[in-house]
Amino acid sequence: MKISEIKERKIIHRPTLHFDGYGKRIYHAYEYYLPYNPGFKGNETQRLFAKWIDMAVFVLIFHFIFNKVLIVSILFSVPAVIISGAVTEFYFGTTLGKKIFRMKVIDEEGKDPGFYKSLARNVLCLANFDPVFSEYTSRTVTMGWRKGPQMNFSMHLNNKICKTYIVKESKINEIRSLLDTQQPENNEQLIE
Repeated sequence: MKISEIKERKIIHRPTLHFDGYGKRIYHAYEYYLPYNPGFKGNETQRLFAKWIDMAVFVLIFHFIFNKVLIVSILFSVPAVIISGAVTEFYFGTTLGKKIFRMKVIDEEGKDPGFYKSLARNVLCLANFDPVFSEYTSRTVTMGWRKGPQMNFSMHLNNKICKTYIVKESKINEIRSLLDTQQPENNEQLIE
């Protein structure tokens, strides 16, 4: 079984137009089997910081050990991060930055990705830095409502193409146990 085939049982209660003898609304419960999401909230920000940590290590190495100018050190660190990321994800399933945030890269079978898949992920991470701008609204104590622009990075393109997942290390055992069990059919059922 693959992670994309795992289904999660959800029960959704929908109101009807009918009421019982006590005046309480009658609800129908529908059972769905929805695709399982192994990711976690806030992973894009953590992945971005993890990538910056990986780059900072190589920038410091090129700048202080090899005595390169800072801009040249930054340019040299990009291919170094891509290659080292592919090697460390192949052997350990993580990089230094991801290890700090307790994240791990897994493939469809719940294992560490192969070298070529990991290399493709890391090359495609360059396309992930395309920012998406949106507007946010927040409530302040003194001024009421405040609006402003917000920049988000879409850090999922490389995983979507390579069919890999970024998960928390604590969730690995849960995912592997779900991979070992047989999943039900994707049917909608009315529960009375």
